[in-house]
Amino acid sequence: MPSEVRHEVDGGQAYPVLRLIGVLDAASALSIRSCLFTLLSGQPEAIVVDVRQLVIGEPAAVAVLAEAAQEAAAWPGCHLMLCADPCVAGWSAAGLPIRPAPEDAFAALGPPQPRRFLSMSLEPVLGAARRSRELVTEGCVRWDLPDLAGPACIVVTEMVNNVVAHAHTTMTVMLALHGESMSVAVRDRSTHAPRFTGAPVPVTSYGGRGLLLIDSVAQRWGSLVLDEGKVVWALLDPDDRAAGQVQRTGMAGQARG
Repeated sequence: MPSEVRHEVDGGQAYPVLRLIGVLDAASALSIRSCLFTLLSGQPEAIVVDVRQLVIGEPAAVAVLAEAAQEAAAWPGCHLMLCADPCVAGWSAAGLPIRPAPEDAFAALGPPQPRRFLSMSLEPVLGAARRSRELVTEGCVRWDLPDLAGPACIVVTEMVNNVVAHAHTTMTVMLALHGESMSVAVRDRSTHAPRFTGAPVPVTSYGGRGLLLIDSVAQRWGSLVLDEGKVVWALLDPDDRAAGQVQRTGMAGQARG
């Protein structure tokens, strides 16, 4: 009989604390992954995973935490930290920093920096892309990243217009500062993930160029598939040559919506 894990999320702390209670095996690891990805979709700075009441039933299943940490490092640049009994050696396979209690994890992570984040909820209507570009402009001004305004507006326009045209769901636009780089992400309620082949789109085709544009200006991009939706994200760097080329050729003016 497959094991079950109970998930308890405490969002009233300095960082979200995910408490896991039960037995970790291949089956329960899937529910843990799903819960972690749901938390990641809110763009937290860090997540503290409390496994002190989680028994390792199958050591190989610990790898789900390492995989989630890789996803979190790509986007949203989130730190995962374990709270575990130091006498239980099996948790070291997750490759994550381990602290004995949440308070120790908070101290190691340092205070949150909320000014590094901006977000906006939007309906899938005409004008949503324009409002998202206003948020991008605000972020670039706040974080003194003028060179990213053009590329970031291209990215957010394509992401938002895709939701309006295809997903038809409410969405959340999320921006974050990562050193001198900035991430742009859009969460919607459709589980249909974007597919990118890299093949050119015929000039006579209407639409279909969104991912090509995002790929041309972003340092890297990807998607996070959730149980009830997805997040499409991109990381932009002011030193990236592709972003600079887009600005020089004036593609930043080709906004729709």
